[in-house]
Amino acid sequence: MLQMTATRYYFVACLALGFLFAVGSRLEAIGPFSATEGTVEKVDRAAKTVVVKAADGTEHTFHLVDRTVVHGAQATHRGADASARDLREGSEVVVHSTKSGTEETAEEIDHVGADGLRKADGTVTHFDRAGKTMTIKTADGTEQTFHLSEHAAQDAGRDTDDAAKKSGRVTVYYSEQAGHKVAHFFKSL
Repeated sequence: MLQMTATRYYFVACLALGFLFAVGSRLEAIGPFSATEGTVEKVDRAAKTVVVKAADGTEHTFHLVDRTVVHGAQATHRGADASARDLREGSEVVVHSTKSGTEETAEEIDHVGADGLRKADGTVTHFDRAGKTMTIKTADGTEQTFHLSEHAAQDAGRDTDDAAKKSGRVTVYYSEQAGHKVAHFFKSL
């Protein structure tokens, strides 16, 4: 009986180690998240790709997958097919992506133009990376606090901390979810 239990533990330990190596090597192949702001040039629904021309003039081809989420003014869509249906050529977007080799995968796409997420301009008064919150003071003197989406928190570089210390001006693109303002993307002005 004791030998049977030890064999089971050994088997489970081998399975767990195999899983960790398999997942670890896959995660290692995927680069960190990056954000690309630009205009949708082409949507290929059959290939499940979208071409975005970035502000610097470069073109990026992003692959849409089942986990891709698209945030718009009225709704949020998940999945490659729904994402492709919701994207329109000429739309202003921010694509949060990962890169594996030369292939870029869209994890989240935020509509940031006139038909997209809400927008607030202001001066950063508080930035809490650990708490994933940010507070800005708008031109009319009111303060607005935003919860940072996972991608917004990951995209926030050290320059955001510095901007907060220097009371830097930002534009925040956000949606309202369950009574909270959720920042999906922000940039320094």
